[in-house]
Amino acid sequence: MGGGRKRRRRDGSEAPAIHPRNRYAAAAPDFASLASLYPSFAPFVSVSRGGRASIDFTDFAATRELTRVLLLHDHGVNWWIPDGQLCPTVPNRSNYIHWIEDLLSSDLIPPISSSNKTVRGFDIGTGANCIYPLLGASLLGWSFVGSDVTDVALEWAKKNVESNPQLAALVEIRNANKMSCSSESEAVDGEAARENTSKPVDGVLRSKPSILLGVVKDSESFDFCMCNPPFFESIEEAGLNPKTSCGGTAEEMVCPGGEQAFITRIIEDSVSLKNSFRWFTSMVGRKANLKILVSKVHEAGVSVVKTTEFVQGQTARWGLAWSFIAPRKMVIRSSTPGKANYSFMLQGLRREYGAFQVLKSAESFFHASNLSCKTDSSLFSIDVTLSDEQAQAAMLHDESGSVEGNSTKLHSGVTGTSFRISVFEQMPGTLLVRGSLLNKALSDTPLLVFINA
Repeated sequence: MGGGRKRRRRDGSEAPAIHPRNRYAAAAPDFASLASLYPSFAPFVSVSRGGRASIDFTDFAATRELTRVLLLHDHGVNWWIPDGQLCPTVPNRSNYIHWIEDLLSSDLIPPISSSNKTVRGFDIGTGANCIYPLLGASLLGWSFVGSDVTDVALEWAKKNVESNPQLAALVEIRNANKMSCSSESEAVDGEAARENTSKPVDGVLRSKPSILLGVVKDSESFDFCMCNPPFFESIEEAGLNPKTSCGGTAEEMVCPGGEQAFITRIIEDSVSLKNSFRWFTSMVGRKANLKILVSKVHEAGVSVVKTTEFVQGQTARWGLAWSFIAPRKMVIRSSTPGKANYSFMLQGLRREYGAFQVLKSAESFFHASNLSCKTDSSLFSIDVTLSDEQAQAAMLHDESGSVEGNSTKLHSGVTGTSFRISVFEQMPGTLLVRGSLLNKALSDTPLLVFINA
């Protein structure tokens, strides 16, 4: 449960840090302080000779009590789950919420026409813990539909919502089995029923459970869906990590074909529901599966794909997001006073040259040019700062000294030029590269000199 400390990979690159808006980014939870405030937590806390307080993360009761007190202390949320149910960690689940917040706040994808001021999300497999609706509602005031299929999960998810009257109006718990059965019985031609028959996936014959189709109502629209999918193909595989004990039932942890098959079902459903969601998202447990799933998303004909890596203590997790909504169109215009944003398309790229590869190439270029830059891999952007001397040199390097025929000069007396390069994947082989000046006083500066370099 580390705080904001950054880690280094074996290749020397910087691993992603906890999301900067995460409540625990500045400092990890103080176990000693929590133990003094909550007597029920104290028996699980041990203090080393050096005065460091810790808990045994292999003890399910300890991790459950930690989650309970963090939700209560930092979020004002009353929460509990019975033995054996999946116990989430609050800091890590908050990262996913904040990443979705970043997606929604970006201007890449416009809001869906029917959306109102309240952000509305759909949590696939909310579980007995109902963690994402509770966090999203308490942190950001979002409304949620949380779906699940087991009686225990549905019962306790509802209890957790009802235990928080201040949030109850924002969260609906939905029985995916009941909704699907109702939908199938109303289908005139039986198409919905055929969609849920058994079919082989990666050589495994499995029954296709309801995920979104039949659970989302015809008249509904959502800003996003999210999912912590069953990562494993067997319960034996799910129990391989001896360092943690977060519980979890077979329904929560396992499905035939593992996470790849489950998220593939979400992708398949998203094609039919492309107009009902602004963003489709899911957590992914294996990087190899992430690459495969990104390819499947592209094959589905989406307009935008985004990925990120989450800080999960010692465990790596990734986020995958996609949308069928056409991105906002941006074109390059002449450099005129007040113009501080430019963009252009890179087309005809080989499939292996995606947004991430272009971003890393740009980062290497700026570093090689001795420019100060900061990369945010979750937003696929680089913030670059030039000194006055470097900015002037870049201007002189441009032979015409102009952009599209309009001559411009650097403002005298302004210290440093800062701009942001963002890369967005439109479709396989096509990228949108956008540059925006971060210094408003430099709105006349020909930004394309730096971008095209």
